[in-house]
Amino acid sequence: MKTVLFLCTGNSCRSQMAEAIVNARYPEWKAYSAGTKPAGYVNELALEALSEIGITHSGESKHIDELPTKDFDLVVTVCDSAAEECPVWPGKAGRRVHHGFVDPAKAEGTRDERKQVFRQVRGEMLEAIPKLLGGE
Repeated sequence: MKTVLFLCTGNSCRSQMAEAIVNARYPEWKAYSAGTKPAGYVNELALEALSEIGITHSGESKHIDELPTKDFDLVVTVCDSAAEECPVWPGKAGRRVHHGFVDPAKAEGTRDERKQVFRQVRGEMLEAIPKLLGGE
């Protein structure tokens, strides 16, 4: 089984969503997520956006030092800040790529308007993840 790490700053939205999508839809991969400055919670709108497509996720916001391993086949930074803070991965990374997504946690407006931003990011991830895992 191949392993992938999705790395973000807060590990509350984007990296959590990517981890959940991979673990739910790509059985040949085991996904993990972590943050450089974890928020300590997973955003409820991220969980709701996943639930809408049949994915239940019970991840925890965690620091990269809390990961069970530092060796991954693929490390993906999903925000610019994480890419800048971790220019070199301290473990084994078969491949390292950056694919930034808008931070849905910064969306403003009503709850429904903010939730729509989470849905948009989820949709972008559903398109990008197969390409990332396939090495395209």
